Amino acid sequence: MSETKRYRKVKIVAGRGGWGGPLVIEPKPGRDLIYSVTGGGIHPVAAKIAELTGGTPFDGFKSKADFSQIAVAVIDCGGTARVGVYPMKKVPTVDIHPTRPSGPLMRFITPDLFVSGVKEENIQVVEG
Repeated sequence: MSETKRYRKVKIVAGRGGWGGPLVIEPKPGRDLIYSVTGGGIHPVAAKIAELTGGTPFDGFKSKADFSQIAVAVIDCGGTARVGVYPMKKVPTVDIHPTRPSGPLMRFITPDLFVSGVKEENIQVVEG
């Protein structure tokens, strides 16, 4: 008998100087990766989201996953490159830097898909 994994929702708000959101993230079977693309393993923000939601932390630098498997991408881009890639693919994106929409992909960076300046204290479980 296999046990069905239970997921919880979290609300992620912009941190100091940040932009966008709030995002409500709820992993689902087949789309439960908390995708950390920060270059140093699993970033503490990604770890906190995974811990609170029951999602699976995933190091996006060591391995790749299909966009359809990603519940949320946690990035550390202060520029214009990665900031728009995940929103362009309709993947909710959390930037640890307080960035605003800019660059060639800025039309995809919308408040319903992107939030920035996020620290661990900007993540809360949504009850119910």
